[in-house]
Amino acid sequence: MTPSPAPIPVTVLVVAKAPIPGLAKTRLAATVGDRAAADIAAAALLDTLDAVAETPVTHRVVAMTGELDHACRAGEIRDRLADFTVIPQRGDDFADRLANAHTDAATVRQPVLQIGMDTPQVSAELLTACAHRLIDASAVLGMARDGGWWVLGVSDGASAGCLRDVPMSQSDTGAVTLAALEHTGIPVTLVEELHDVDAVDDIPAVRAACSPSSRFAQATRGL
Repeated sequence: MTPSPAPIPVTVLVVAKAPIPGLAKTRLAATVGDRAAADIAAAALLDTLDAVAETPVTHRVVAMTGELDHACRAGEIRDRLADFTVIPQRGDDFADRLANAHTDAATVRQPVLQIGMDTPQVSAELLTACAHRLIDASAVLGMARDGGWWVLGVSDGASAGCLRDVPMSQSDTGAVTLAALEHTGIPVTLVEELHDVDAVDDIPAVRAACSPSSRFAQATRGL
């Protein structure tokens, strides 16, 4: 019997927000309503967690904010989180919380590969490829089609501190993040660009990249 390959010595970090109606995906909610938007966010989170759980790395961490008890699909999310180390987000704004999450996830001295919950099409194969790239790089960055980024990996969690000076959720967030990393002397390896989900117009492209049986595809059918 051939032994399984050793896990990749990388921590995959998911930064997530409890999908609570009225608080989750507010741009999407303006079109489809609060509950539908929160359910889509929950589906995206669960699909993302499934992909991370199947990625052969040594550690999997979720930095969570929000009251999960009030979230859509709360029971299913809680069951899925049993396979992860869950830590609270901390910080005054989103950039601060991202930087702190990298530090808090780096409980062992190994690279951290961080994603969010807006790219439910992400696969274990893609995350595995990103983790392998990170082993041989100081940083990896995957741009999003809207100008942001969907994945950031750093060999040293402290390197993510430069995110505190990056304006988030803007059309140039990806470019500014790349510049901030390079300004600190960190060479960056770019990886695959993906669509992410913020508004209803983003759904068709993301759904087309998902498995038809995925939660996201099922939750967005008809949109």
